[in-house]
Amino acid sequence: MKYVSTRGEAEILDFEGVTLAGLARDGGLYVPESIPSLDAETIRAMAGKPYADVAFTVIKPFVGDTIPDADLRAMLKDTYGGAVFRHDAVAPLVQLGANEWVLELFHGPTLAFKDFALQLLGRFFDYFTAKRGQKLTILGATSGDTGSAAIEACRGRENVTIYMLHPKGRVSEVQRRQMTTVLEPNVVNIAVDGTFDDCQALVKASFNDLKFRDEVGLTAVNSINWARVMAQIVYYFTSASAFGAPDRSVSYSVPTGNFGDIYAGFIAREMGMPIDKLVIATNSNDILARTLQTGSYSKGDVHATLSPSMDIQVSSNFERMMFDLSGRNGSAIKTYMADFADTGKITLSDAEISKARAVFEAKQVDDKTTSEVMAHLQQATGYVTDPHTAVGIEASKLLNADAAPRVTLSTAHPVKFGEAVQSATGISPELPSHMADLYDREEGYAELANDITALQTLILKGVGQ
Repeated sequence: MKYVSTRGEAEILDFEGVTLAGLARDGGLYVPESIPSLDAETIRAMAGKPYADVAFTVIKPFVGDTIPDADLRAMLKDTYGGAVFRHDAVAPLVQLGANEWVLELFHGPTLAFKDFALQLLGRFFDYFTAKRGQKLTILGATSGDTGSAAIEACRGRENVTIYMLHPKGRVSEVQRRQMTTVLEPNVVNIAVDGTFDDCQALVKASFNDLKFRDEVGLTAVNSINWARVMAQIVYYFTSASAFGAPDRSVSYSVPTGNFGDIYAGFIAREMGMPIDKLVIATNSNDILARTLQTGSYSKGDVHATLSPSMDIQVSSNFERMMFDLSGRNGSAIKTYMADFADTGKITLSDAEISKARAVFEAKQVDDKTTSEVMAHLQQATGYVTDPHTAVGIEASKLLNADAAPRVTLSTAHPVKFGEAVQSATGISPELPSHMADLYDREEGYAELANDITALQTLILKGVGQ
């Protein structure tokens, strides 16, 4: 398997290369040269298999020969077959109604769906750096959940130092403490005076500074790294097979800000999984919903909401989707992204938006409705959910209730947003036992202005030690 940049000019790499590179050197995102397909018999055989076994079937075509089968199976079993995830099913389905389900993706160590990809990515980093005798500097930005999951996956690893940016005062207290109470020497938390989009822009600017990138050995843990998206494809296969795929179709509602989680669903569909519709569920930061409705991808101001992990107005992974919508035309994407950098706006062609609407629906859900959904769900069923999942549940109502099963991806444990949950339901979710002392742990983090020079100076100082 080879990987190409969405902008068509970067070096073609194998899986090892794209995992260590993160962002392509032309500023684009790496995608597979072609999407592998799984036949109906292979998908049918997934039913009832352990999560790690399904993961091997799905991931192996993307990894190619960069990792021997025995080593890959061992990494997957270590990630998904042991004590990392607290539920034996790893990603269990919970029924809410006659044809309505949630896929719980919060049973990992940091209580969010990001654990599925980042626990595996940490193992990939170990494997490839040991093979190469190389050290990595990881630079990432988080709207809340990526940071803690990445830090948990990388803490204490010998060949990796991680610098994680979060927007100061714009993540929940649990999210912040999950990051800032990890005090290992190879972990540096940074609170940036700005929004998540500002943090993400600093990361991209650092990657696009090729001299700096090479000097510090920079790589990415954000979903701009293809390995992140790849790992998330698996739970679409495990959940759909539980409903009888490939002989029965399924639809998904996905709370999303950066488009990575729902793009993984699109890839699962391209691989042969019978996914009827994918619903883009957004809060008032609705760039993705507006794009599908109007054909115009245009950023606005970032609004603070009850679902802060989606407080994003520039969705990095949408570039991958545009690449597919354009017929995989790297030159077109390069032009699109240059226009976006200049004007903050891209207008998709009629053909491109028509292709998108054939697969996706979209709905924006405001904070008032989010609270109402959390309250109603708890009162009607006893189920307590976080605000992001509530956004997804509301958006799932776009789907025909009598057709394919409706599955909402539950992306975070309610305790991560306890204040919002308590306000809506009167219930204060409790921290699981492994995090019971979180509020007593010492915190440590740096504070920086939204300034690329200050960030790079900090990283260069750390790498030079």
